Amino acid sequence: MATDIHSGPDSSVTSLVTGIVDDARELLKQEGALLKAEVKEELRKTKEATLAMAWGIGVGILGVLLLALALPLLLNWAAPEMPLWLGFGIVGAVLATIGGVMVYTGKKRFATVHPMPVQSVEALKENLTWTTNPR
Repeated sequence: MATDIHSGPDSSVTSLVTGIVDDARELLKQEGALLKAEVKEELRKTKEATLAMAWGIGVGILGVLLLALALPLLLNWAAPEMPLWLGFGIVGAVLATIGGVMVYTGKKRFATVHPMPVQSVEALKENLTWTTNPR
């Protein structure tokens, strides 16, 4: 319309560029929030895996200490013809196996932990590159 002074091509291009820049800023904020949430999730998983391994190691050590002393004596009492050293060997092997399984479970949990969320970091790099060099 002839009476609309601000309807020239420069103002529409300016408003488009401003809108694009505002959208890019909003996208960067959202990706930052997503990155923060993913890092928190990975830290939570790390904490759970560490706790599982610590409990596994602790239980394994406690079991080895207590049962390694009590169970061979029980085996020797139940089968007096069996040498005492064989009872200690059997009990030690069983407890070491249980502890190993617990440590292996914790190790598998650690394998799912990714300290840096790869997808969010790549998207953030791409957007930063685009906003600093919009060509």
